[in-house]
Amino acid sequence: MTTVEIPLTTRKDWSSDQEVKWCPGCGDYSILAAVQMLMPDLGVRREKTVFVSGIGCAARFPYYMNTYGLHSIHGRAPAIATGLATSRPDLDVWVVSGDGDSLSIGGNHLIHALRRNVNLNILMFNNQIYGLTKGQYSPTSEEGKITKSTPFGSLDHPFNPISVAIGAEATFVARTHDMDRHHMQEMFRRAHAHKGASFVEVYQNCNVFNDGAFEGITGKDNRAEMLIPLTHGEPIRFGTNGDKGVIQGADGHLEIVEVASVGEDALLRHDEHHDDPGLAFALSRLSSGPSMPTPIGVFRDVARPEYGESMTAQVDEAQAKRGTGDLDQLLRSNSFWTVD
Repeated sequence: MTTVEIPLTTRKDWSSDQEVKWCPGCGDYSILAAVQMLMPDLGVRREKTVFVSGIGCAARFPYYMNTYGLHSIHGRAPAIATGLATSRPDLDVWVVSGDGDSLSIGGNHLIHALRRNVNLNILMFNNQIYGLTKGQYSPTSEEGKITKSTPFGSLDHPFNPISVAIGAEATFVARTHDMDRHHMQEMFRRAHAHKGASFVEVYQNCNVFNDGAFEGITGKDNRAEMLIPLTHGEPIRFGTNGDKGVIQGADGHLEIVEVASVGEDALLRHDEHHDDPGLAFALSRLSSGPSMPTPIGVFRDVARPEYGESMTAQVDEAQAKRGTGDLDQLLRSNSFWTVD
């Protein structure tokens, strides 16, 4: 087999000539920079890379990457990307979506891409608001959220995107935030290395319509006390001095405790490779919003047959048997009736 050498590239090679048009200060800028700077390190080719998006502020992402890209329709990016990934397994296919795009009209497309384990890297920018349409509440907005569309406060209970992904039994699920480029790049790198559907939620600030939504946990002075890093095989602990941790009770319920009161041996050790999604789901429910200590990192990373490969194998098997069936008998089988 001939090995094709992949040329060395820089961030500039992955940046298109299009003017970036997001509001000044938008968190999307830092996510874009993280991806553009990461791509040269992934050992991939620009002509073999595709970014697919739906509708929303995040959906402009393909314009700014010097790769192939498709700005598709509202919520349908996972469906369109599924067709591309299954028909062209040689491509690296990324889906970029917002919380409104992927969890409202696109909710079904998202969960089915995840449950099928299509070989996609799905990045969901969560700013808990509809930014493009000027500040209506979204599926991740907190209850009581006052917006232009909910002047008396939202009555909707919000989605927890990580819980949704794990509930769909996604094989790779992670969370990061736009204030930490190194952490973003590590999560994106892990997602790309995973075979199958990867889902990464990115806490992203909308400084115009929902400024500071995550400041309570992602602000530089708050991170140590409010972000709970998940490291495979390590006890789950956090805090400025590592004085807080997570334990699991006999009933499976997770609880935040002072390490000094229980001892380090009592702390839950993170197992991202656990096949049963129950523990990862419990971790996703540890926080009900960005005002409580919140897990961050890889929740789940397990192996399962990838949809595209399974589909190709099935087609090959069917083609190998071609000619052995009776088309006439099939057309005149029991599934017909006469209408007078």
